[in-house]
Amino acid sequence: MFEKNTNQVRIEPHLETGWKAALSEEFTKPYFIQIKSYLMDEKRNGQEVYPPAVSIFKAFDAAPFDTVRVVILGQDPYHGPGQAHGLSFSVPQGVGHPPSLRNIFKEVRDDTGAPIPVSGNLEGWARQGVLLVNAVLTVRASQPASHANIGWMTFTDAAIQRLSEWREGVVFMLWGKFAQQKLALIDQSKHLVLQSVHPSPFSANKGFFGCRHFSKANEYLVERGQQPIDWNLSGLEPVLC
Repeated sequence: MFEKNTNQVRIEPHLETGWKAALSEEFTKPYFIQIKSYLMDEKRNGQEVYPPAVSIFKAFDAAPFDTVRVVILGQDPYHGPGQAHGLSFSVPQGVGHPPSLRNIFKEVRDDTGAPIPVSGNLEGWARQGVLLVNAVLTVRASQPASHANIGWMTFTDAAIQRLSEWREGVVFMLWGKFAQQKLALIDQSKHLVLQSVHPSPFSANKGFFGCRHFSKANEYLVERGQQPIDWNLSGLEPVLC
């Protein structure tokens, strides 16, 4: 998960090279060193932490910095066993669709015509440049938001800012009040920001359904001469909804 340069007191995650360059200055800051210390303490104390250590930075490795075209921001990882694997809203192959993901797939279907896939693994989107990142990258088992205050949001805020500053023409999907707090980090003169309520069952009927963010993102990308995202993940027969 981390590598340590003892000469510079530098603790670095194993990140894709573009992201590593963009976020390099974060690795020497006290908050980042404290994150690593906190996670090591959790391990020593026998706490189960999700996702597995090798997947904590998976969102960045799956969508290299120079390929990012869409950002879908989550809050923190799933806290149930076997669900979190480093991508926001995504679950590994064979794990049932959590409620918010189920609603995301319904909106994709209604917006683009793509059938609801059997698997809730969103790596197919990430490979096309969709950054599926949680604001908080770890969580203690069965305790949602338990790592919300250990420093991760400083790190992921820096990631959003670097994308805003160093790139142009990225689509940011901000779902719910938490994600919309990140609006101040994004230069809207250079990027498209799409906002709606969260896809949770508690709010999806209040504006997420019908938001058409997936087709709007593609319209924007095509207007800028880029390939659209293929939102269709269904390599198998679609599940009934």
